[in-house]
Amino acid sequence: MPHRKSWVYFNDRLSRYLFISSAVLVSLIIVCIIWFVGMQGLSTFREVSIFEFFTSSKWSPDSGQFGALSFIAGSIGTTLIAILLGGPIGLAGAVFLAEMAPPWVRAIMRPATDLFAGIPSVVYGYVGITVVVGLTRKLTNSPTGYGMLAAGIVLAIMILPTVISLSEDALRALPGTYKEASLALGATRWQTIRRVLVPAASPGILTAIILAMARAIGETMAVQMVIGNSPRFPSSLVSPTSTLTSNIVMEMGNTPFGSTWNNALFLMAFILLIIALVMIILVRTASRKGASH
Repeated sequence: MPHRKSWVYFNDRLSRYLFISSAVLVSLIIVCIIWFVGMQGLSTFREVSIFEFFTSSKWSPDSGQFGALSFIAGSIGTTLIAILLGGPIGLAGAVFLAEMAPPWVRAIMRPATDLFAGIPSVVYGYVGITVVVGLTRKLTNSPTGYGMLAAGIVLAIMILPTVISLSEDALRALPGTYKEASLALGATRWQTIRRVLVPAASPGILTAIILAMARAIGETMAVQMVIGNSPRFPSSLVSPTSTLTSNIVMEMGNTPFGSTWNNALFLMAFILLIIALVMIILVRTASRKGASH
């Protein structure tokens, strides 16, 4: 019996140390990645001023011009378009699945939504080239159809599974008494959804929107295929431009490690890491707000 107790104690201690070691190792890897990317990226400012990098749209590495404003504007613009288009549609889909859809419809649509989340981004990009770009070219009479509008539409489709799934989960997590009390007071189903359920689930819905924004701003392949990949500040929604992720993947393989050009691309990657960190903080804040209510 004492031998069995000592063996159980040993297993417990071993499991604890393994879990702690795994957590420390993962944290160390993340810190090392951030440190490496950050140090390489910040080395850019030895040759390029901070003001030029963030306020200039002139990107010509061969002539020593490293203005990233056009890429930052492209990333922000495509993300905003995606959220403005995909957010309301995704929320409407979540409300439909959570409150209105018959069980048989929900049984079909929920797996279909999860399937959309697993489609490779290159497939979305290919559909974007063949359908969305042509559509924007015809509707706007632009020469090519490439630009932030096409990229934003493709991203809006890509973030729909995230918005729908997480928003539906937030609505379903609400106590049933909310809905029952509202209906008992004479509110209609639409009034209950609009004035009771959606506001009560707003922390979870906000989390869905933030995660969708993180997905959109970090997307590379699909955006690269439809945005035009031009290092110019976007003059309109249908003028070819580029994003931080697209420019990194287009140019990283052509730059010698340690050069100013290479460091500038690392700096763009570091900016994306900072944005991701901010998104995580916002998600945790929204989650705490939801838990406190």
